[in-house]
Amino acid sequence: MTKGTCSFGKKNNKTHIVCRRCGKRSYHVQKSTCASCGYPAAKLRKYNWSEKALRRRTTGAGRMAHLKDVQRRFRNGFREGSQAPKKNAN
Repeated sequence: MTKGTCSFGKKNNKTHIVCRRCGKRSYHVQKSTCASCGYPAAKLRKYNWSEKALRRRTTGAGRMAHLKDVQRRFRNGFREGSQAPKKNAN
């Protein structure tokens, strides 16, 4: 038996498919769990020994469409229904 080129031609069945939660090709079909995010577990899979992986999926890795707005409103004390106080031109 050779373990090179001719063996690679026989590798044509998929062990992992695209995960519906994280979108990576890490969902193991027979185990029915995702190797990346841990789906279908309720909690997201994360380990401190993989610092880079934490960095990729932490807050701020995406658009932060809502959180950007919350930070700005926090600085202004979550005021609503009033106008901002005028700045004095010096």
